[in-house]
Amino acid sequence: MTEYDTHLDIKYGPLERIDINDLAGAVTHLWWNQTLCRVNDSVVRLGVLHGEYHWHTHADEEEFFLVLEGRLIIDLRDGAIELGPHQATVIPRGVEHRPRAPERTVVVMMEGADVVPTGD
Repeated sequence: MTEYDTHLDIKYGPLERIDINDLAGAVTHLWWNQTLCRVNDSVVRLGVLHGEYHWHTHADEEEFFLVLEGRLIIDLRDGAIELGPHQATVIPRGVEHRPRAPERTVVVMMEGADVVPTGD
């Protein structure tokens, strides 16, 4: 199983420049996640991923994934969604899913600020 390096602190405030390339380029961990900023009642997170996450559900919140680099596969119980660079999807609340990255992948995620990334 992949170990997760998850940072829930909000790294940037309003009007601060966020350099995704610098952040992602410095990551050496296989499954890294950092909350970048808050937008209204949601947070934007940056993930640098390689490997697989565990099956989980967010009962009350949807989750948005946008792939910047690499390839992300989101397994569902009845299939999978595969995303490449500049492709995105929304996982509806209550849908069990498991993100997998067969290669180093950089993603931006957006979800409610109260969501625990590991699921309910």
